[in-house]
Amino acid sequence: MSNKLTNKKAIRARLHARLRTKVTGVGTRPRLSVNFTGQHIYAQIIDDEVGKTLVSVMTTEKELESSKLRPNTKSAEQVGKLIAERAKTKNIKLVVFDRGGFRYHGKVKALAEAARTSGLQF
Repeated sequence: MSNKLTNKKAIRARLHARLRTKVTGVGTRPRLSVNFTGQHIYAQIIDDEVGKTLVSVMTTEKELESSKLRPNTKSAEQVGKLIAERAKTKNIKLVVFDRGGFRYHGKVKALAEAARTSGLQF
């Protein structure tokens, strides 16, 4: 069974590497990168030209820790809304979506849709 898990990780890493050749964040349109682990959700807006994270949201933050978020679609929606709000404060409206090798459904789709409805444009 552990062999299957390493294969899943290797497959996702390969997909993400292929995706990253096509998706890059520039100053005018940074990259919204998402990552999901077994317990947490991470989202960052990154300017790849400078190599700097402009905005980030994690379920491990003290602000979100009190709400006991789990890595599910409800929590992904909250993280999507929060990343969009923080991006607005930094005057970021346009982003490129980097799904991180994950399929665009479930948690990934929920986070993306919540960010869109909160004002980010992909």
